[in-house]
Amino acid sequence: MKKFTLIVTLVLLPVLAFFIYFRFFFVFGEGVKSGELNYVVYKGYIFKTYEGKLIQQGFRSEGSGKMGSNEFEFSVANKGIAERLMRAGGEEVELRYKEYKQTLPWRGHSVYVVDSIVSISKQQRQEASPPPPPEPPLLQL
Repeated sequence: MKKFTLIVTLVLLPVLAFFIYFRFFFVFGEGVKSGELNYVVYKGYIFKTYEGKLIQQGFRSEGSGKMGSNEFEFSVANKGIAERLMRAGGEEVELRYKEYKQTLPWRGHSVYVVDSIVSISKQQRQEASPPPPPEPPLLQL
């Protein structure tokens, strides 16, 4: 019986370790997203993490007759990157991210974790200029 328990343990431990690695630590995908940075916040009950949202160009369909903006919700693991993003709210940013299969409480609420900033550029905002003043009426003789 001891031999059977030892064999089962020696087989289950590597399988369990592989499952945990693949589910929580394996990088499923990497990429770059760009758009207007909506917000970055520091929140959480026990594990405080940096969470953010990027608004991308275009629209997506949320079902029959519903439209919404393309939003990319992400977590930031590095405090320095998060603070730099907090100062860039409303700017056009490009973010490099890693995608995991599952979240960890200390890594953030999203499976997308931003690990670096590619670029931050100022938005070209067109402010509405006031209309020109009316021309004075011509004198009639």
